[in-house]
Amino acid sequence: MALSKQERETFLAQPHIAALSVEAGPDRAPLVVPIWYQYAPGGKPWILTGTSSRKLELIRAAGRFTLMVETVEPEIKYVAVSGDVVDYSDGTRADLTEMSARYLPADKVAGYVEMATREHGHQTKVVLDPKQWVSLDLGSL
Repeated sequence: MALSKQERETFLAQPHIAALSVEAGPDRAPLVVPIWYQYAPGGKPWILTGTSSRKLELIRAAGRFTLMVETVEPEIKYVAVSGDVVDYSDGTRADLTEMSARYLPADKVAGYVEMATREHGHQTKVVLDPKQWVSLDLGSL
C-alpha cells in the first residue's frame, strides 16, 4: 500500500541512510551511492558532498537526483523522492554539525565534525525540490 503524504514525509524525516541516484551519462548506468541527508516534513531534502566529488559533478550536470530510503525490519517500507536541484551553497560547519547530529550519538558529534572538517575537505550543500514521490508499506511480513 502506498504511504500517505504525511506518512512518507514522516518516514523520510527519520535518520535513514539514503541511496542517492543521479544520471552518469548516456552510455552509463546511474551512479548510486549511500549518503546522509537532512529533511523535515514539508521542507526540501538536502545533502552535503565534497565540492570536488564526482557525485557533485554529475548532480550539477543533471540538475536533479533521487534519494531512496528503506527499512526491512521490523517491516518493509520505502520512500523515494526525486526532483530538481534548487540551490547549491558552500557547506558550513553548522550544516555539518546538524547533519552529524542526525546520525550520531550526541557525544560523538563534535569529534566527527572535527575529523570531517580536517579529512573531507570543502563541502557543498545541495538542496532538492521534491517533485516525484514513490512509496510503499508492506507492513510486517
